[in-house]
Amino acid sequence: MSAPARVLVVDDSPTMRGLISAILSSDPDVDVVGQAGDAMEAREAIKRLNPDVVTLDIEMPNMNGLDFLEKIMTLRPMPVIMVSSLTHRGADATLAALEIGAFDCIGKPAPGEPRPFHDLAEKVKAAARSKYRHGGPVSASTRQPPANINSENAYRVGRKIVAIGSSTGGVEALITVLQGFPVNCPPTVITQHMPPTFTKSFADRLNRLCAPVVEEARDGARLEIGKIYLAPGGERHLQVVNASAPACRLLESAPVNGHRPSVDVLFDSVAELAGRNAVGVILTGMGRDGAAGLLKMRYAGARTIGQDEKSCVVYGMPRVAHELGAVERQLPLGHIGEEVLKMTAARKEGSE
Repeated sequence: MSAPARVLVVDDSPTMRGLISAILSSDPDVDVVGQAGDAMEAREAIKRLNPDVVTLDIEMPNMNGLDFLEKIMTLRPMPVIMVSSLTHRGADATLAALEIGAFDCIGKPAPGEPRPFHDLAEKVKAAARSKYRHGGPVSASTRQPPANINSENAYRVGRKIVAIGSSTGGVEALITVLQGFPVNCPPTVITQHMPPTFTKSFADRLNRLCAPVVEEARDGARLEIGKIYLAPGGERHLQVVNASAPACRLLESAPVNGHRPSVDVLFDSVAELAGRNAVGVILTGMGRDGAAGLLKMRYAGARTIGQDEKSCVVYGMPRVAHELGAVERQLPLGHIGEEVLKMTAARKEGSE
C-alpha cells in the first residue's frame, strides 16, 4: 500500500484552513502535514515539511496566491491545487494560476453547501501520484499555429464535427490544441470539467488566444464553421442535436460519472448525431469520464484521438479510453491539433 499523500494547506482564513484540513484528514490516504496563513509561513513550511501537494488560496495578504505560485514554480516546482472564490475575479485569477502551472483548481463552497470540497481529496491524491511537470505559462507568443494551417486559405474545412473532452490539466492542453486551429476550423464542441462561473472566463480567454471564435455554449446555438463551443460549468450537460442543422443543447439532468457537464454525455450525442462525420478527442484528466462515449463514437465510424501518457498531467481519462479500444490514434499533446485538422479537412475533389 502506498504512503498517504502529504499536503500543506495554505489559506489566510483559520476557518477555511480548518475546514479543508478536516475534510482532507477524513481520507485515510491523505495526511495533512501542516497549515499556513500566508506566503511567508507557507515558504518556511514547504522547506521544513517537504509536502507532496499544496492547496493554495488565491487571495492572501502580503503576497497573493498567484505571485506565490510563480515563486513555487520557479524555485521548487510541485503540484499545487488552487482554492478560489466562485466569482468572475476568482475565475480569472484561477485560470492564470492554471497557466502558470497549478495542477488543478477547486471553488470555495457557498454558505450551507451540503458537501463542501467533496472532490478535493481525490484531486490531492491524483496530484501526489502525478508525474508533475511544469512547462511555464501559456501565451499566444509562445504557441503559434503551424505554418501550413495558419490561414483559412491553407485549410479547406470538410463536414465533420469535432468533440473534445478534458479535465485536470485541460486548460493548458486545450490552449495548446486550439491555438493550432485556423479561423475556419470545423465546428468544435468541448466539455472541460470546471466549477460554475469559470467556463465563461475560460471561453473568453480562449477567444483572445485563438483564431476561431470561442464562446460558452448556449442552448439552441447553431454549430458553425469557425466557432468553438465550451460547455458551461456546473449545472447542465452539453449535447449536440438536430442532424439537419446541428445545434447545442444544454440538458438539465443528474451528473454522469460524477460530473456535470459530462464528457460521456457530449460524446454520446455526437456519436448518435454525426457518426463517421465526427472526430473525438480525449485529453488529460482524472477518472474515466468520456472513455465509454469515445468508444461509442468509434463504433459509429468517427475518428478518435487520445492524448498520450507522457504529455498528460493526469493519464486517467485517456488511459481508460485507450484500454477500452476507443482510441484510434494516441498522440503527444503538441501533435493533436494538426492531426485533427488532417482528419477534418475536405478532400481535394470536394468536401467529405
